[in-house]
Amino acid sequence: MDTPDIRVEKGHAEPEEVAAITAILLARAAARPTDPTPAHRGRVKAGWRRLEREPGFRAPHSWR
Repeated sequence: MDTPDIRVEKGHAEPEEVAAITAILLARAAARPTDPTPAHRGRVKAGWRRLEREPGFRAPHSWR
C-alpha cells in the first residue's frame, strides 16, 4: 500500500502532528458507546409532504 491513511491537504504537518491527530481520532473511535440504540429519536412521520399526493388546489387562506 503506497497511499497513506491520513493526508494533509494544505500546508505541511510534522510527523508529531500527524501522530497527535491519529491518537485523537483513535481515542474518539474507542470511546463510542457500543449500545446500538440510536442517539437521536426522530419523528415517525416525515416533516415534508410529497407534492404528487397533495390535492391539486389549496385555498390561499389555508396554512396547511
